[in-house]
Amino acid sequence: MLQSALLCAGQVFLKFAMMKMPKFAWTKDFWVSLLLNWQFALCGICFGAASVLWMYIVKVFPFSKAYPMISISYVFGMIAAIVFFHEQVSPMKWVGVAFIMAGCFLIAK
Repeated sequence: MLQSALLCAGQVFLKFAMMKMPKFAWTKDFWVSLLLNWQFALCGICFGAASVLWMYIVKVFPFSKAYPMISISYVFGMIAAIVFFHEQVSPMKWVGVAFIMAGCFLIAK
């Protein structure tokens, strides 16, 4: 759960960082401003922590159980979309979330 939450947090910080950036370009100015963006730095910290935690997870748990559990990050992503970005989530997407959670429950058994 923590690893999935870190992945989601990294994506949220990446979205916040990109919202503050000018239009994407392969220019020096764009990349310098990106590297000076504190949300982008937090994105990297979250992804780095998630990667270290993932190393522990794949060392200790069977891969067939561990890897599918990452899909919980999609559930966290839907919640983050509502809370941080004020997006509308359709009932059909909630059905999808329910299927993801049911799948994770079955895999964890």
